[in-house]
Amino acid sequence: MFVSLYYSIQLLVPQIFESMKNSLKIERAKKNITQDDLAKAIGVSRQTINAMEANKYVPSTVLALKLAVYFTCSVEEIFQLTEND
Repeated sequence: MFVSLYYSIQLLVPQIFESMKNSLKIERAKKNITQDDLAKAIGVSRQTINAMEANKYVPSTVLALKLAVYFTCSVEEIFQLTEND
């Protein structure tokens, strides 16, 4: 039963939520830091920060948590799922 429920959820979620947006650029502006500053602080490349801000890269759970800790807020305050129209 669990496996069946899991696959039902997996099929439903992509239909409801298409993508994810984030407020990384806004959070950086509040702290007056560059993409490079943020990248160095959390241990990734500047290109990774750029790709996340452009919504071309969805971070791992660990990376999302590092960002939340750095900005002293919740992951949900930085990343939001967007609904399909």
